[in-house]
Amino acid sequence: MIRNISLAIFLSITAMMPSEACTGISLATTGDEYIQARTIEWGEFDLNSQLIISPRGHRYTSRLPDNQEGLTWDSQLGFVGISVSNDQFIGEGVNEAGLTAGLFYFKGYGSLAPYNPEATANNITDMDFVRWMLSQFRTVEEVKSALESIKIVPVYIDKNGVPSPTAHWRVSDPSGASIVIEIIDNGRITIHDNEVGVLTNSPGFEWQVLNLNNYINLLPGTAKPQTFGEHEASSFGVGTAFLGLPGDISPPSRFVRAAFYVSTVPPLETSLEAVSQAFHILNNFDIPLGTEFGPTHRTKIPDLPSATQWTAVIDQTNRVFYFKSMYDSAVRKVDLNRIDFTTGEETARPLDGGRFTVQDVTP
Repeated sequence: MIRNISLAIFLSITAMMPSEACTGISLATTGDEYIQARTIEWGEFDLNSQLIISPRGHRYTSRLPDNQEGLTWDSQLGFVGISVSNDQFIGEGVNEAGLTAGLFYFKGYGSLAPYNPEATANNITDMDFVRWMLSQFRTVEEVKSALESIKIVPVYIDKNGVPSPTAHWRVSDPSGASIVIEIIDNGRITIHDNEVGVLTNSPGFEWQVLNLNNYINLLPGTAKPQTFGEHEASSFGVGTAFLGLPGDISPPSRFVRAAFYVSTVPPLETSLEAVSQAFHILNNFDIPLGTEFGPTHRTKIPDLPSATQWTAVIDQTNRVFYFKSMYDSAVRKVDLNRIDFTTGEETARPLDGGRFTVQDVTP
């Protein structure tokens, strides 16, 4: 069940909020081990995210915007993920075959097919889409083929018939295949190969990639001295070769910044090195809470330590799920190889203790 806030209230707030600022990156080792990592931001209230562990053979039914039952399916694969607001809604996860999937807010650009309450048998809501993929498929190609069998509809429609903002999705498998799924123009599905290894939010993925053309002058390191007349000017310090890298938290700026960091990563020999590097890169996208609220909304800043509520890093080659939270920066892991996915019920566990803690190491 949803905690602390009703689904209708939550989704109506998402329609009014400026954005949810998710940043995703992909890394690979020299031995072709693949890492998928991302942040999730929400600065309005605690999403009450939970660690979800789901076995094979679990039956799911997508609950549609008018509370009808939509598509029902039985899971073929166990998975681990983190939920957002509702245990049923998976924000990011990995299954026992190494397939990863995650949703990224796509307000203003995503446009799902209109909901028809008279034809619901193959309907699934956008917030159930990640769970549907993780519980059934092993490869990106399997997901692409299965898209033709379902209709993705909004999870919520208000009294005026306006649907809640939707997402676009990143999907990848252990072969290195990675795609971005976007649904636009009232249900038109577009699939992009993610050769950049980055995803943020609006606008669309093609625009974000094209926008990188504006930043081809950026290089790692320090700019060479430059002569002005008889005066030789030199760098104040390291980093001047990429002066102009955008530093604000808008989706296009985060996309450029993430693409630059991913493209300048040194060779990574082990998956653990890649996991560590992913966390360090994503530290640059930890959003201080107050930056999201302008002068007329300062009184609405909630009692949260950060807008970045959690960060997840997935070693999909070795089937290990790592995460840290806004309350606890210690990295935790779940090793899927040690979970018996053949038995048991789906479980939801807290990500942390629910408060900021400090370890005293005074000698």
